[in-house]
Amino acid sequence: SRGQSLPDWLAMRSGRFEVFTDGVAFPESKEDIRRVLALARGKSWVLIPYGGGTSVAGHITPDMQERPVLTISLAKMNRLIDIERTSQIATFGPGTPGPEVEAQLKPHGFLLGHYPQSYELSTVGGWVVTRSSGQQSYRYGRIEQLFAGGTLETFEGPLELPTFPASSAGPDLREMILGSEGRFGVVSEVKVRVTPIAASESFHVAFSPSWATSIQLAREAAQRGIPLSMLRLSNGTETETQMAMAGKPDAIVWLDRYLKLRGVGEQKSMVTFGLTGSKAQCKSAWRELRALFSELGVVHIGKSLGKLWEHSRFRSPYLRHTLWELGYAVDTLETAVDWVRLPQAVERIEAALREALPDLPVHVFTHMSHIYAQGASIYTSYIFPNGQSYDETLARWTTLKAKVSNAVVESGGTISHQHGVGRDHAPYLSAEKGALGMDALGALREHFDPEETLNPGVLLEASPK
Repeated sequence: SRGQSLPDWLAMRSGRFEVFTDGVAFPESKEDIRRVLALARGKSWVLIPYGGGTSVAGHITPDMQERPVLTISLAKMNRLIDIERTSQIATFGPGTPGPEVEAQLKPHGFLLGHYPQSYELSTVGGWVVTRSSGQQSYRYGRIEQLFAGGTLETFEGPLELPTFPASSAGPDLREMILGSEGRFGVVSEVKVRVTPIAASESFHVAFSPSWATSIQLAREAAQRGIPLSMLRLSNGTETETQMAMAGKPDAIVWLDRYLKLRGVGEQKSMVTFGLTGSKAQCKSAWRELRALFSELGVVHIGKSLGKLWEHSRFRSPYLRHTLWELGYAVDTLETAVDWVRLPQAVERIEAALREALPDLPVHVFTHMSHIYAQGASIYTSYIFPNGQSYDETLARWTTLKAKVSNAVVESGGTISHQHGVGRDHAPYLSAEKGALGMDALGALREHFDPEETLNPGVLLEASPK
């Protein structure tokens, strides 16, 4: 009945669920999903497809309404169905979580390489319908590059999406499924492009003299096409926060001294990067990157901090509980903008959060999580004091969310680079799609689900009845 958005978190810890799903179906096949759709047709039901329950944008929370709600858990459709080695296409059940995807591919010598922060629990079907991005998408691609085809179960029957390496036969129907968030049907089968397991992989940390230098580094690396597997660049506040959280003050003192000797001072910005591929590919990528480091005065520290990042790469969400116990709430947001807008967008987003609660401190820090030749993803975390009650804390979050969402839109950023739309971002979608685009999406929804049975209010705000 709840995901992992901050309102979900507050509800679970305050006993304020307010509304529950009325039942859960556990289909084990395409035919089972079709039976559920047939059962619900013509009735005033709500059907909510459910993968791993990791949504941070309100995708799976039942709305406050009188209609019966049935959650469709895809947890039992969780295995590798087929692997076509020559074309490197693997077929999975939509409920297969990240670790199981990789565990089932590994004996065949392949991997998918899709590692979102929610990797431990999120599912391949969920990745598709929310247009997910993984930590190493710079090498393997976002889910839209990995998604080769599959099946969508609709009220009018199955929509089969065949796999092609490329096609100019009209609009790509896969794009209707990517980011559809359960509004048009239920994904019953996912075909993905897999890759042979790399011979070599390592993660490293470096420090640039400033955030401005890090922005230049990221843009140059992307536009020169340096073949890294990931590149994450932290602004000054995030760099300070991460170093403080490392819990090794003596080592940090010595690191600061060393960096100052190398010309990297108080404005330093942490750079985390990955090298993945054959040994020759990794060596070539490192040679290109090292030359860029030399141009910009970036200091490479080595693999030790990179190994620490690799070991704890999926642990950050668990800090929410520790902060809660200490009296603080934490949330994140992300967007993507063109390079020309990026510095001002970061300033505007962070200022909106710091100033949203005038009488309370809000700790804000940002990193670039994914880079492209055109621009980058901005990922911002913010921590603020809990209120004295559930209602007070939720009101603080609501204020922060509204202020920063408007700042994102006004900065020319997308309302979501990787978290999807859900309920939380739906009010801001029209700023990005425009009136004509929203009408087109509404027409698709009307075609596939005229009774608004599937996830009403998600992605597209519910139509007035």
